[in-house]
Amino acid sequence: MSIRNLDALFAPATIALVGASNRPGSVGAVLARNLLEAGFAGPILTVNPHERAIRSTLNYHSIAELPLAPDLAIIATPAESVPGLIRELGERGCRAAVVISAGFGEGARPEGMALKQAMLDAAKPYLMRIVGPNCLGILAPHMGINASFAHLTPAKGDVAFVTQSGAVATSILDWASARGIGFSHVVSLGAMSDVDFGDMLDYLALDPKTRSILLYVEAVTEVRKFLSAARMASRNKPVVVVKTGRSTAGARAALSHTGALAGSDAVYDAAFRRAGMLRVATLDELFQAAGTLATGIRVKGDRLAILTNGGGIGVLAVDALAAANGHLAELAETTLARLNEALPEAWSHANPVDILGDAPGRRYALALEALLDERGADAILVMNCPAAVVDSLDAARAVVETLGTRQAAVLTCWLGEGAPDQARHLFAAQRLPTYETPEQAIRAFSHLFSYRRNQQALMETPPALAEAVTLEPAKAEAVIDGVIAAGRSVLTEPEAVAVLAAYDIPTVPAIVARTPAEASQAAQQLGFPVVLKILSPDISHKSDVGGVQLNLASPGAVTQAAEDMLAAVRRAQPEARVEGFNVQPMIRRPGAHELIVGVAEDSLFGPVIVFGQGGTAVEVIGDRVVGLPPLNPLLARDMIASTRVARLLRGYRDRPAADLEAVTATLIKVSQLVSDLTRVVELDINPLLTDASGVIALDARIVVRAEGDQRKPLAIRPYPQQLEEEIETRAGQRYCLRPIRPEDESALVEMLRNSTPEDVRMRFFAAIKPFDHAFAARLTQIDYDREMAFVATSPGESAIVGVVRLSADPDKEKAEFAIMVRSDKKGSGLGYRLMQRLLAYARETGIRQVFADVLRDNHPMRQMAAELGFVTQPAGDTVDTVTLSLDLTRHAP
Repeated sequence: MSIRNLDALFAPATIALVGASNRPGSVGAVLARNLLEAGFAGPILTVNPHERAIRSTLNYHSIAELPLAPDLAIIATPAESVPGLIRELGERGCRAAVVISAGFGEGARPEGMALKQAMLDAAKPYLMRIVGPNCLGILAPHMGINASFAHLTPAKGDVAFVTQSGAVATSILDWASARGIGFSHVVSLGAMSDVDFGDMLDYLALDPKTRSILLYVEAVTEVRKFLSAARMASRNKPVVVVKTGRSTAGARAALSHTGALAGSDAVYDAAFRRAGMLRVATLDELFQAAGTLATGIRVKGDRLAILTNGGGIGVLAVDALAAANGHLAELAETTLARLNEALPEAWSHANPVDILGDAPGRRYALALEALLDERGADAILVMNCPAAVVDSLDAARAVVETLGTRQAAVLTCWLGEGAPDQARHLFAAQRLPTYETPEQAIRAFSHLFSYRRNQQALMETPPALAEAVTLEPAKAEAVIDGVIAAGRSVLTEPEAVAVLAAYDIPTVPAIVARTPAEASQAAQQLGFPVVLKILSPDISHKSDVGGVQLNLASPGAVTQAAEDMLAAVRRAQPEARVEGFNVQPMIRRPGAHELIVGVAEDSLFGPVIVFGQGGTAVEVIGDRVVGLPPLNPLLARDMIASTRVARLLRGYRDRPAADLEAVTATLIKVSQLVSDLTRVVELDINPLLTDASGVIALDARIVVRAEGDQRKPLAIRPYPQQLEEEIETRAGQRYCLRPIRPEDESALVEMLRNSTPEDVRMRFFAAIKPFDHAFAARLTQIDYDREMAFVATSPGESAIVGVVRLSADPDKEKAEFAIMVRSDKKGSGLGYRLMQRLLAYARETGIRQVFADVLRDNHPMRQMAAELGFVTQPAGDTVDTVTLSLDLTRHAP
């Protein structure tokens, strides 16, 4: 369930307060005061079995006495009474409830967990939505709703704040009130028994009163729904999140507080980046970031020009910029020449542009005019220190007047307490972001370029791999079958190498030897020098027990090393079963880098991919980044760039750059491996050697699970390859049909260009030209969870000749379809066949109704829909469109 009945939470016609009270200081009394004084236009009905009136409002002794069926109920009664109340409210037609009460399993207490389940069971027959339990409540200022026990009612605004913690909610309300910040919604989710972050993101993404969404997260539930909703919301408006539990102790505190399992912080970080959200560290940053993004200012990169009247604060800004991984913009010669002409001789002649402490407004204007034309700067920070000889407000006015109507990326920082007040008010009125210190301003700039980077990753079209590869999952599955049949969970190194080879990951050839003598013979066969490794199903980290010997240069050295190795293993791990040795040629790659590529399983997000600097000191170095599969080339390159070792991989001094394309391809192959092989629990390739000649895996460790054990699904649904098929039209023409991919962007644009303007108008209700990247990316980058698009191509060709699309609502009850066939293929029966496949897919996924608004004069579409059983209805007040709908529960395929 997702946004179903959430309208009853935030736009109810009638509200009931169950557990209202007149007792001063009680939760029921505060709830009654807030509800009755917030300005709600509809009836508010209070329920208390012992009171005649609540705050001079007629009270009812039971839900049965209520004269009206409430859309929304607020419940503040003992936990054991809540399931029965929910059932009664459902029978009266109530569609949503906010359960303030605690006692529903916080800390995993069994009796409370049973009560929570009973509450959910009572709500289920009526599709009633529940916020909480153990929450502060909800506030919707635009509707005059304060259904909370907060100490104040916030002003109306365009920021939505969603939190698991009621204490954080009240703190933020107090903070915002002092600063005149208003809200569209404030929602305390509490234990998230039903309504969770994914539901709220889906609702707020489409809410016209909300311009930005702020989240305070302790843990998320239903991660696939959360990520799908977050990606959708992030495309529409800024989503900023602060996540607690960064440390192990913090994660434990979150567990005891919310009753939800907190996953690894690094995995959360990867998830937020993948969804295009901006993560910040503190609540103060949360609102600063929201305020900055809400101004509409956007940057294209991390290069900053600084304009200041004080050299000291310029240096502070530069230091803060370096700490935030931003860069000082290099000023072009033409810009320097303009500044030389406009400024006194003593100006800094560099960035930061220090225009001296006596700078009047006109000097600010001239310098800013030059910097606005500087192509090497992605943003400009203008700073001012108060001085007795000049007016800070005059400088502020100069900045505003110079900008005029230009939509430039300019941030301001007027230092001081009383002196800059008027200047700050002027900037606020002009929607220019302004800050009190250089550090705050730089942090805001870092928020902007981090947000830009995440949005770019969300919208950028990934390139195809440089070369096609042949993957053989069946071979890998056969190896795993053998391991499980033998009653083992850890693959030997030869078995792990066979799995990697099935996924075209370069490995070192090896020979298995049972005895020291056989190891010596194998070494002679391979050629010296060789590497000798112990072969045991019970030893995962061979070097820890003396199970690895390098650079053995003679038969005798191999024999001696093998005997010494057996003795060392018996001492270190006497119970280990030793099956022999693995003999490999010694790989000599002077100057090669050691990397690690691995797969781990997060308790919440399922399989994740780890990349970083490898070797025996991998844990000590700690240079690792986490990513969520599936990966494409763009995401893989972003993972690589996020590590410190990436700087070394680019080459330095006389050391050539590593083959980054080979490293990228390896990450993608591992991503495909973990998508295909659901029995793989852990995988370590350490080290993965890389240099200018490519990559090679020197060692591998794989852990698998037994057949009956279930792995958590990938947090992001991978490309559904199983839906690829060949179709045939009624005229006998054959086409390849498959789900759309992000890299189809150029082919889709080409199809639109090769269609007539009239056909484009019929599909998009308007003439569209040119077809820009944002438009095409929205059509090709889908998550395959609640949206699906199939493209048709002629056999052996890459050109797209037809597309059919299905976009489901978050509840996956109804879905809107769209279809287009390239103009030269119209009338061939392809469109009809595409619609048949789409309807079959809708039925397979449980969608109950499909519909589309089409232009009234689109007669071919209306005729085809009629043949397929669609019903035509007027489309609301729009006279030039009609709605085509098909009830899949009644209409047989």
